[in-house]
Amino acid sequence: MEGFLQGCKSGVQKKQDGQEFHVVLGNEACDLDSMVSAITLAYYLAKTSSSKTIVYVPVLNIPRQDFPLRTESTFFLKENNLPEALLVFRDEIDLGGLYEAGQLALSLVDHNVLPRADSFMEDVVTEVIDHRAVERSQSRKCRVTAELVGSCTTLVAEKILREAPHILDPQVASMLRGAIVLDCVNMAPEAGKVTPKDTEYVTILESKFPDLPPRGAVFDSLQNAKFDVSGLTTDQMLRKDLKALVGLDIRLAISAIYMDMEAFLRREENVESELWDFCHRHRYNVIVAMSIAFTSANEPRRQIAVYSQQGALRAVVSSVLEEATTPSLELSPITLPSCKHVTVYSQGNTAASRKKVLPILKDFLKKRDIEECGGRPMQTFREAEDCKRHNEFTDLHVEENSESNGQHEDPEEQPDNPDVCGGDGMKVKGFGTSFRRQMEDGLDEDNSFPPTPMNSLVEGCPLDRGLPKLTAEAILERINRITVVASDVNSTTGNQ
Repeated sequence: MEGFLQGCKSGVQKKQDGQEFHVVLGNEACDLDSMVSAITLAYYLAKTSSSKTIVYVPVLNIPRQDFPLRTESTFFLKENNLPEALLVFRDEIDLGGLYEAGQLALSLVDHNVLPRADSFMEDVVTEVIDHRAVERSQSRKCRVTAELVGSCTTLVAEKILREAPHILDPQVASMLRGAIVLDCVNMAPEAGKVTPKDTEYVTILESKFPDLPPRGAVFDSLQNAKFDVSGLTTDQMLRKDLKALVGLDIRLAISAIYMDMEAFLRREENVESELWDFCHRHRYNVIVAMSIAFTSANEPRRQIAVYSQQGALRAVVSSVLEEATTPSLELSPITLPSCKHVTVYSQGNTAASRKKVLPILKDFLKKRDIEECGGRPMQTFREAEDCKRHNEFTDLHVEENSESNGQHEDPEEQPDNPDVCGGDGMKVKGFGTSFRRQMEDGLDEDNSFPPTPMNSLVEGCPLDRGLPKLTAEAILERINRITVVASDVNSTTGNQ
């Protein structure tokens, strides 16, 4: 496998005339399932192809700088002795240029429709393997394998075992099994993720390679790696599990922090400088950080911090959270003398996860935007266009993830998300209380990603369905009126 990846990297870096590239593209969330599916399918295609001019390349559909946020994926590569440096990321290959040059073919794994920005490449998609419902139109040029199993990697494993079992070795088998086991929550039926096919192919892999490490140990190590943020910078911790809300004057980041808030705010000598850099770099002006940590008795402890250099914005967002009633967050202020622009609270209502807090902030921004957009009899053309552009931007960017950048979706918010599991009352035999509580809390996993398709924040804004006063028909009608009035005036003048 290492030699294969080295050849892929070299082929991308030293493109030759007449060379073609068959890219296996994972989804934009780039979770472990997506990464392993892309790598192993590309490996299968390369090993079974007779072409000497095609380079088969697995492409991780995120920028390289975002990969450290996938802590379980970075851990998994090390466990399987694959150097991260050999991988090809989306910002390291010019797919658009290859497409324009007629040198590109695409296989999609762990998604079956290209996002809008990539839709121009749809005609070179030759194969799709996905474990979601198919949303793409049928085409004789594209072979589609889609089945609602727990892990997309299961379908790749099925393809390899049926068509080219000779290419399997302990390393490839370990990668396939590990991704399936994580996605299917250690194959536990109680979690509601695993299907008979997932179990079938994990069992086959384990029977062929009996020296694979115990299944439970693999799952536990990967699950722990998901929650390990010890090696991340402040910027990375805020982006790892992030959603965003965009208003007319507020760009608000809501980040889940998986450690004690006071420890998070004290981990850097000048954390406020780090927070300012994060806002400046990603164009936010308010951060709401929600931390979840666990006591020695595995009881959850929640805290919330509101950061903004603008005191008025920090005060109004803090007030909204303090006064919330659906649900009440039961906030108690915590004083941290070193943080002048951060308001920190202990959250008494530990059942209120980010899923419960998001609607509070959405409703606040929606009402605020209606007051800004509405209530005026007539906007200038420039004002209307600015508001329209804002709404269009919001449609694309509200509730970005990790996501999105990144990456994760709350299991409670996305019950059908194939990359997560959880839900109220989930009980899985053999799982620690801490893990159950973490899953119930909802570590955002989008896995997504792809980064979650976002709903408009300003659903109630009078302008969210366009500009009815400035349609082409309205403009033509006014021109016609002017023409009629001018004609009447000229006629009256002539008569005089």
